[in-house]
Amino acid sequence: MFESAELDHRIDKKTFKQEVPALRAALQAAQYELKENGKIPVIVLVSGQDGAGKGETINVLYEWMDPRYISTLAFSEPSDEERDRPRMWRYWRALPPKGRVGIFAGSWYSDPIRLRLENTLSEAGLDARIDQINSFEAMLANEGALVLKFWFHLTKEAQKERLKTLEKDPRTAWRVTKWNWNRLKTYDELQDVAGHILRMTNTPWAPWIVVEGTDDRFRSLTVGKILLDGIKRRLATPEPLDTPVAPPRPPNIDGRDVLTELKLDQVMAKPAFLRELAKWQGKLAELARDPRFKNRSVVCVFEGADAAGKGGAIRRVCAALDARQYQIVPVAAPTEEERAQPYLWRFWRHMPRTGRITMFDRSWYGRVLVERVEGFCSQRDWLRAYTEINDFEHELAGSGAIVVKFWLQISADEQLRRFKEREQVAFKQFKITAEDWRNRDKWDEYHHAVCDMVDRTSTGEAPWTLVEANNKDYARIKVLRTLCERIEAELAAAEVVEKKSKKKFERQK
Repeated sequence: MFESAELDHRIDKKTFKQEVPALRAALQAAQYELKENGKIPVIVLVSGQDGAGKGETINVLYEWMDPRYISTLAFSEPSDEERDRPRMWRYWRALPPKGRVGIFAGSWYSDPIRLRLENTLSEAGLDARIDQINSFEAMLANEGALVLKFWFHLTKEAQKERLKTLEKDPRTAWRVTKWNWNRLKTYDELQDVAGHILRMTNTPWAPWIVVEGTDDRFRSLTVGKILLDGIKRRLATPEPLDTPVAPPRPPNIDGRDVLTELKLDQVMAKPAFLRELAKWQGKLAELARDPRFKNRSVVCVFEGADAAGKGGAIRRVCAALDARQYQIVPVAAPTEEERAQPYLWRFWRHMPRTGRITMFDRSWYGRVLVERVEGFCSQRDWLRAYTEINDFEHELAGSGAIVVKFWLQISADEQLRRFKEREQVAFKQFKITAEDWRNRDKWDEYHHAVCDMVDRTSTGEAPWTLVEANNKDYARIKVLRTLCERIEAELAAAEVVEKKSKKKFERQK
């Protein structure tokens, strides 16, 4: 993987001076066209050996291009806020909007490489991270992004000489620390780990470009020309990359599905409801204060038919919690800022810290429901969303989040009754809109979309709970009971794992 970057590539000073003006002009022109196009974010990853010119190259790009439309993000050890959330949270927040260039100095590759070198991440764990990264970058490409990944390479001897040169110059000596010299001792190990990662993540939609870092002029021209060519090619391609999406659904022979089999007319008398409400709200309050919960979080998704009672169910959950411990995120049509990012971006930014609960009143499932039915996105977009959503929730669960998803279902007749009631009751009129009536006209289409969604995204880590909601009291109790049971089971399972780990550690001692 690195052989071509060990051939002592060099550009003489005269050639460099001749080529730079035209390259700068072309880069700026492409950058302005990118801004006017407004559909393509450019993500540039700058990685590689210490002393290979990562910082210098970023500075050159700022000099050659318009810095108003570039952002640079540098990532080191995660902060406390970042450690309390899924590991990809900080990278999602840093993605550039459409029409801009984002340069990542350090990226989602840094932690897997570091952890593998420290021997705290197994080979299987590394390969799992690689699979997640490939899925993430495929999603970026499918959302229209141009992803370019540069690895600046030096031989071991060249790196040693580079560090000595930097250390001797008073202007750059501060850049060389004891850590850099210690890192040089692990050069061979880094090559093995980096070589494996680069090979496994060198995809058509997010290729690696290995650049020899010995000669500054060669390195700068190479990166500038590749970036220019990438932007021009992407601008000339009207549609984003179309990678494989999802298998087709099998035909429904007998007309039965997960919604038709629900017994919607459940019965719950008011005295029983009040007893159950007190019981499960008390249980939820107890679980939220459990010492074990401080290392977990809850992501709660509320979806359902219009007027099915999502808001009422959420209020009963909130009544059991300290207001400082939870957040409710109502989801409507995306804003301009949100439309300039991949569709999952606006949900990633609201992921809770450990010890907290976030409730989404509608969610990322809008991509496979309203956006699908109303034609707000292409079939290719909503088909690939199933896999992307599963990957998203898998990552949340892997970070310690307890993902609980509710679909509240009512009959068409009950929905009509509630719609009319809302029109007649003054303090409920805000709940009914012309859009609700339009959605009702597409009842069957939404029915099929919901069944598809449940079949494709109900996983062991994030299963769907279908709630029979014709009776509001029954639905509210089922939501509270399910939420408590999921949290309690997850805390108990984590405790068992922790005890086993302690026993294993003691035996090894």
